[in-house]
Amino acid sequence: MSQPLPPSAGAENGTTPAIDPAARSPGTGPVGEATNTPSPAPTPDATRFVLIDTSHPGNVGATARAMKVMGFKDLVLVRPRFADVLSQEDTVAMASGAADILARARIVDRLEDALDGCTLVCATAMTPRDFGPPTRAPRELFQSLAATEEGRRHRLALVFGSERYGMSNEDVYRAHVVLSIPTHPVYGSLNLAQAVQLLAYDWRQALGGYEVQARTADPQLADAQAVQGLLKHLEGSLVKLGYLDPASPKKLMPRLNQLFNRAQLTQEEVHILRGIARAIDRQCAAAGAATEPAAAASAQRRP
Repeated sequence: MSQPLPPSAGAENGTTPAIDPAARSPGTGPVGEATNTPSPAPTPDATRFVLIDTSHPGNVGATARAMKVMGFKDLVLVRPRFADVLSQEDTVAMASGAADILARARIVDRLEDALDGCTLVCATAMTPRDFGPPTRAPRELFQSLAATEEGRRHRLALVFGSERYGMSNEDVYRAHVVLSIPTHPVYGSLNLAQAVQLLAYDWRQALGGYEVQARTADPQLADAQAVQGLLKHLEGSLVKLGYLDPASPKKLMPRLNQLFNRAQLTQEEVHILRGIARAIDRQCAAAGAATEPAAAASAQRRP
C-alpha cells in the first residue's frame, strides 16, 4: 500500500486544495452513519457529486446550492462527520433554496456504494506518487466527453475528499481520471463548495449551458421620422440659445444627425432629448422676458 500524501499547507477551516489536495489514511477522524429516516432514492441522473468525510455542514449545504444552480441533483455523502448533516441548521442555511437536493441526497459508508451505476469516476485530488489515474484539466476533459456520443453516455461521478485531508490514495485508485483545477501556482487552496461550483459550471457549459435570460424588454428604436423631428426641434433650440448661427450653420445639424444614427436612439431617448430642448426653449424665453423691461427703460432715458 502506498503512503498517503502529506497534508497541504493552508487547507484548514473548511478549505480544500484545488491542485494538490492531500490524501489521508483511511479510517481516521470521526465518521457519521446514515440517518434513521431513509432519504428518498434519487431518480437516475447522469452526473453524481460525491463528498467523502465532509466535516463542515455548511459545505454540504453550499455544495447542494452549487449543484442546483447548474441543474444537477444527485448528491451522495460518504461517512460525513455528522449523521444528521443533511438537516443541520448550517446545512439548510447554506443550501439557500436547494433543500430538494438535500432531501434526495444519500449517505453511505463506503465509496464503492456511492459509485454504483457510475461509468466514469473523476477524483479531485493529486495523483499518488507511485502510480495512478491520468491527470486532466476539468474543462479539457469535459469538452472531450461532451463532443462524442460515447462520452455523453457516461454516468459521471465527481468525487471530492475531506476539507483537511482530501482523498486517500486508495480512493484515488478507484477513479478513471484525476481532475486538477488550474489555479495560481503559489496559492491553490479552494473551499470545497468552490471546487464543486467550478466543476459543475465547466461540465454544464460543456453540455451546452443555459441561455442568459434578459431581465428587461428589448428597446424600441426610434424611427427616422422621430429622429428628424428631434433634430428640427433641437435646431430651433440651439438658435435661441445662441449656439447655432442660422446664417452660417456649417455642418452642425448633419453631424448631429449622424451622431444620432450611430447611437440608434430609442423612443424613450428621443423623448428625453426633446425634453431637454423644451427646457432650453423655456430658459431662453424667460431670459428674453427679463431683458425686455430693462431695454424699454434704457430707451426712455435716451435724450
